[in-house]
Amino acid sequence: MSDTPVLIVGAGPTGLTLGIDLARRGVPALVVERADELFPGSRGKGLQPRTMEVFDDLGVLDAVRAGGGRYPVGMLWRDGKRLGEHHLMDPVETTEEAPYEGWMVPQWRTQRILRDRLEELGGKIAFGREVTDVTQDEDGVTARFAAGPPLRAQYLVAADGGRSAVRRAVGAGMTGEAVDPLPMLVADVRIAGLDRDNWHMFPPREGRDEFLTLCPLAGTDDFQLVARFTEGTRVDLSPDAVRRVVAARTHLAAEDVTDVLWASDFRPRAALADRFRAGRVFLAGDAAHVHSPAGGQGLNTSVQDAYNLGWKLGAVLSGDADPSLLDSYEEERRAVAADMLGLSTRIHRGEARRGGATLQLDLGYRESPLSAETRTAPGPVRAGDRAPDGRVDGVRLFDVFRGPHWTLLALGTDAPEPPRGVRLVRGPSHRTYGTGLFLVRPDGYVGWAGDGAEGLGDYLARLGRG
Repeated sequence: MSDTPVLIVGAGPTGLTLGIDLARRGVPALVVERADELFPGSRGKGLQPRTMEVFDDLGVLDAVRAGGGRYPVGMLWRDGKRLGEHHLMDPVETTEEAPYEGWMVPQWRTQRILRDRLEELGGKIAFGREVTDVTQDEDGVTARFAAGPPLRAQYLVAADGGRSAVRRAVGAGMTGEAVDPLPMLVADVRIAGLDRDNWHMFPPREGRDEFLTLCPLAGTDDFQLVARFTEGTRVDLSPDAVRRVVAARTHLAAEDVTDVLWASDFRPRAALADRFRAGRVFLAGDAAHVHSPAGGQGLNTSVQDAYNLGWKLGAVLSGDADPSLLDSYEEERRAVAADMLGLSTRIHRGEARRGGATLQLDLGYRESPLSAETRTAPGPVRAGDRAPDGRVDGVRLFDVFRGPHWTLLALGTDAPEPPRGVRLVRGPSHRTYGTGLFLVRPDGYVGWAGDGAEGLGDYLARLGRG
């Protein structure tokens, strides 16, 4: 007998997103977190447009928008003087098909918003539960903790970060490389005498690798400080040391740093787990892939992992789908994570800009076994692609997609009445989608597309919707 159908290890953005997606499907899940509270820092502050679409579906978009803001333009400084603006990323214009821009929200606030939504849906987080071992058999998974009794679950999801105890327990390897050998400091600080209109950048002196940036965190009084040090430096995280770094590399005085709220050191690296599944255990987020912070891909890729896995676990646990559906999680997500790791690394090394690829809108699953394109002349939107927003007979598609169901778009063609759990939208041929039937998965990707209904029933039956 299981204590919970799904045990989620880690209350970061990955674990909380998965908990929300399962809760809205009526699947009980317990989130356990080794710390005594949610992560306190701003670390993953950038939310890409695709993540904003996910948050729309999960019911937290308004809170995310209210809790953050747009990215400020960079400002270069030298010797206390402004040298001019520096644009870190290519400008992005929203469209009807892609209505959301990137948004800055400190990670601690994103997690609080997700926690509140999880609890609103009846989900729970158990703090102070550090996993020390995981074993599994044909019927389930047992997690043991440093304190407290073990827990039994039908499935376990490791969302416990780059040093994942669960990943080590199941023997999953991780292959990686150092993106930058130089140590770095990231901290949340409050500063007097510095405007909040720009992302302030203090380049290194000639012949040195050290730099410092101060980014105003939207929706707060704080700045995120990032500083790089010379090789071999032991980064001092004390408040006085953080103040000294600011005074040494900017025109500000140490006493201008009025508060140091959080600080951490790291060495940028890229790593990918050799597998994303070990029996009844799944790896997601940083437990499966570790990114350089450049380009803002780590947290966003992690949220997408959870969004991909949630509906599949829900379908299997409800008895609607065969457990083999869960094989598609690794097949779909590992390739995407590998692509995003490569992009993050190239941006960190100055080999690529923060352009359209960072938005995660063009990522898809055309090669997935769950993608079936049966039309004789497919248009630009194909099976495996993200389903764009738009309007059909005055109805907004994202409003129709929102929720845990499937959606069948019948555009310029007839459609049969769909089975339970599938919402039908009829309309004329569409400027973005074209003509045909488009079956949109619960995670907003086109699963099946056809000129007519032939083959649709077989596809639905295979995924438990027949």
